[in-house]
Amino acid sequence: MNLVEEIKKLKKEKGALILAHLYQRPEIQEIADITGDSYFLSKKALESSSNLIVFCGVRFMAESAKILSPHKKILLPAEESRCPMADMALIDRLEDLKKEHPKAKIISYINTNLDIKAVSDVCVTSSSALKIMNNIKEEEIIFLPDRNLGEFIAEHFPNKKFILYQGFCPTHERVEPWDITELTEKHPTYEVLVHPECKKEVRDLASFIGSTSEIINYATNSPSKGFVVVTEEGVLYQMKLKNPDKEFLPLNNSMICPNMKMTNLQKLYDCLLNESNEIIIDEEMRLKAHRALENMHKLGDD
Repeated sequence: MNLVEEIKKLKKEKGALILAHLYQRPEIQEIADITGDSYFLSKKALESSSNLIVFCGVRFMAESAKILSPHKKILLPAEESRCPMADMALIDRLEDLKKEHPKAKIISYINTNLDIKAVSDVCVTSSSALKIMNNIKEEEIIFLPDRNLGEFIAEHFPNKKFILYQGFCPTHERVEPWDITELTEKHPTYEVLVHPECKKEVRDLASFIGSTSEIINYATNSPSKGFVVVTEEGVLYQMKLKNPDKEFLPLNNSMICPNMKMTNLQKLYDCLLNESNEIIIDEEMRLKAHRALENMHKLGDD
């Protein structure tokens, strides 16, 4: 059986929309209708006329799509695919922080599960965080779950007090400065593109710091012909597709998220065929989480 052809056939029969995060396997990105960052994909699900959405990513991403589109059927091909960083954010620990800092505003990275979004004042993405923070008046901020992104934001707002939850992305956290310098010593003209989920000593070596999509756009618009890419290696597929004349070097310390790679063509086919692994969320929780996403829009406007 040719899985690619069968998936295309099912997609057409069912009027489904297939979304794939930029960290997914190349063959998943290739068959998807739309690729992009998690929140971008959630918005595309909302805007689509399709009522059947297959979200190739991890669970919090499919949840975000369901929060925005409660009337649509959202499917997650790899039911077991979760985000380790999102799972580090525990509601009881957040409640303890809130008791210690009652005046603080709770800002959560979109890479969080439903229960955390539901008690957050606003969500941010790695690309919108600085703009949103500019529009927040409170001087005390609880930021979770990623301490590295939180630290990156805090560097831009020295007059605010940041209480950082000690979560992290295992894929980005394990990068060390020498992983980069061993490549830049051989390629001194190459620009270094770094995701803000990396540690400060890694960010300090960057030519550019940005979200997954921002890194791809920067590389596309830059006159440079070579780049060291310091984020999950799934982005290389789109980078090479958009820039066949440029060279993109991943780190020798392989940056692969095993959770993002759980989705494969067989799971995508089975999910679409059986309409299985549907995302079901509590409506009261959904409404609370929706407010945090709404505030992200309001505070992110120029």
